[in-house]
Amino acid sequence: MFDPSKYRTFRFTERSLSPDGTVRLHYALDDEYEFVEELEVPIPEGADLAAVEPILDLLHWVAGVSYYKTAAPPTVVCEGAHPGPAAADFLEALYSEGLGEFAVVNALPALPRPVFPRDGEARAATPQALERVLVPVGGGKDSIVALEIVRRSGLDFTLFSVRDNPAMQRTAAVAGLELQVAQRRLPLELLGELNRSGALNGHVPITAIVSCVALLTAALNGYDAVTLANERSASAGNVVYDGIEVNHQFSKSARAEALLRGAVEETGSPVNVFSLLRPASELGIARTFARLSQYHSAFTSCNTIFRLDPALRATSWCANCPKCRFVFLVLAPYLDPEAMRGIFHKPMLDDLDQYEGFALLTATGGHKPFECVGEEEECLAAISLLAADERWRDRPVVARLVADVLAARDVDVAAVLALSDEHSVPPELIDDVHALLGA
Repeated sequence: MFDPSKYRTFRFTERSLSPDGTVRLHYALDDEYEFVEELEVPIPEGADLAAVEPILDLLHWVAGVSYYKTAAPPTVVCEGAHPGPAAADFLEALYSEGLGEFAVVNALPALPRPVFPRDGEARAATPQALERVLVPVGGGKDSIVALEIVRRSGLDFTLFSVRDNPAMQRTAAVAGLELQVAQRRLPLELLGELNRSGALNGHVPITAIVSCVALLTAALNGYDAVTLANERSASAGNVVYDGIEVNHQFSKSARAEALLRGAVEETGSPVNVFSLLRPASELGIARTFARLSQYHSAFTSCNTIFRLDPALRATSWCANCPKCRFVFLVLAPYLDPEAMRGIFHKPMLDDLDQYEGFALLTATGGHKPFECVGEEEECLAAISLLAADERWRDRPVVARLVADVLAARDVDVAAVLALSDEHSVPPELIDDVHALLGA
């Protein structure tokens, strides 16, 4: 049996990037287990591999969280380069707050808190004008709204994804744009064997990993920025544990974005990274997405499509999980029931068996689910909008939510929909953010 408590050190051993775009990331748990992850990233002929070494280091450190979690040992060792102060701050947050849900689910006595070594040296980044942008897409509504904002700006941009599942392919096809794809191969056989033997398992801050793969791709291919599609709602946590507000979406939060940006700037890389949707709530993004009807049959936000095991991976909406319920709830005020049935293939607000799941989105009956769902306040705002809509107010789930949940809570719909000034969107794009996400 695998006893997580016996392991003391997680080691970052080596990493490499080949001229053909093959990335190999090596890790070890004490001297007993070695993990090797491989990626294939888009790369032009003659790319300057030496110039991206610092970003490759950052990817190596960030991706290691997938293997560190098997035992969550107290010590980490970097056997190659050491992170600078900003990168170490980012990594320490990622390996603690980013593993908060993991700690809760595994009933750990405390969050992991490994201390990363620091080399104290930083290189100065060279600012440059925003001209070429890489836009990661996941097949969901948020990245679709982000790509349409960038399209409106007139900047040169390309879509990007890690893996190319059907929803990502459909998004690119509807957008009529090129999709650059990176492939990621984890040692699933070894991880499966360890998990069956008693290794710890659970949610990891995957957005941070995808962001670093995108940053490496951008640096290799001459892009000025990676535009993420993380909204302000992603900063809201789920539950307090070990004195920390645990947030399923930590690596999508404004705090994680700022830490990542600091780590990237410290490498000297000219590539900027920011979230284009940070000013908006999920409800506001849904309002904009409802107008982009060309994508309605293409997108999927259900996270079952991202399962590591292909045998368990879905291709569309499961219509019975917190993410499906949340997306249905925030989209419904802006679309009629037939349009919603065309997307989800199930009238979810007619099914009282789903009532408790919808109520939980407002933290009624427990804490907000560990999923990529929005703030309790915007779920209440969506219910308020449905209650005033003759198309929806008599649906069984809506009627019960109004009676049991909304009646006891105050909600300011206008405040939820208002755009915030707290963001890092550059001047080249902020007017287009307001144009598409404003009322």
